[in-house]
Amino acid sequence: MAEPLIELRGISKAFGSQVILDGVDLTIYRGDALALIGPSGTGKSTVLRIIAGLLAPDAGEIYLRGQKRTGLIEEGKDPFSIGMVFQQAALFDSLTVDENVGFVLYQHSRLPRAKIRELVERSLDRVGLSGKAHLYPAELSGGMRKRVSFARAIMSNPDDPTTQPEVLLYDEPTAGLDPIASTVIEDLIRQLHSQENSICQTYVMVTHQESTIRRTADRLVFLHQGKVNWEGNLQDYDTTDNPLLKQFRTGSVTGPIQVGRE
Repeated sequence: MAEPLIELRGISKAFGSQVILDGVDLTIYRGDALALIGPSGTGKSTVLRIIAGLLAPDAGEIYLRGQKRTGLIEEGKDPFSIGMVFQQAALFDSLTVDENVGFVLYQHSRLPRAKIRELVERSLDRVGLSGKAHLYPAELSGGMRKRVSFARAIMSNPDDPTTQPEVLLYDEPTAGLDPIASTVIEDLIRQLHSQENSICQTYVMVTHQESTIRRTADRLVFLHQGKVNWEGNLQDYDTTDNPLLKQFRTGSVTGPIQVGRE
């Protein structure tokens, strides 16, 4: 059995009196193409933020390549880098595409500006946005903004191999996009993580979109009421008798998931 890259053990998280995660166990292996699915409000994005080191759990343990995490990402103790693509792209409106994609290197590296611009252009080329470095986010379509956020997530300092992300986390990467733009993003995700590209072969995403589930995920984990309720592959997803998952897959308003209360 392959050694886990990331392990969550008994992770719980509450905001005030609302319990979001309740004893979640999750294992991620190198090369995983994993989708976290389930009703809205059941803790999927919270799982991503805990994995990324942006949010601390109230209880439970996190292991990265067998090493127990202590603290958050800002403390810089993780054994490898984890990148994250946020749902709304999270670009700085007042900065150009070049400045957004190269932000960390411009702010925290000693690389010459010309070298950073070269790295930015290479990253933009990987996401199909060559020649767009001078534009501002307001001049881009929704799908292009998503791709800029991808370009930023895969940026790294060639003088510091530890900045190359080993895992990428996607929070609803196709939310709000039309079907054609969604297909472009889905294909790009597969392309970025292919063995031929070898930027980063492991990713975890949160998605509700059926096409994204089918085009980008090899393994699925279904969360419901803060717990892992089911996991399997796409074939299992289509054939399971799990009533919660069947209702989620078909979009039925009738079933154990109470509409408007999840």
